[in-house]
Amino acid sequence: MTGGVPPEAVEPPEFDRRMLEALVCPVTHAVLHYDADRQELVSRAAHLAFPIRGGIPIMLVDEARQID
Repeated sequence: MTGGVPPEAVEPPEFDRRMLEALVCPVTHAVLHYDADRQELVSRAAHLAFPIRGGIPIMLVDEARQID
């Protein structure tokens, strides 16, 4: 425990990479790529990066970050 707080409360849950097999870009239906450093699912076809929060991918276009 860290200062009375369990480690799972300090570190966000890890994204289940097996979920990638079931998820596709909601815009283009293309394959998504997992960016572990940024905790995002990247759609190169749509030039969007969807955030992963608390181990859950947020597949809403309004929540996605535009990428080059």
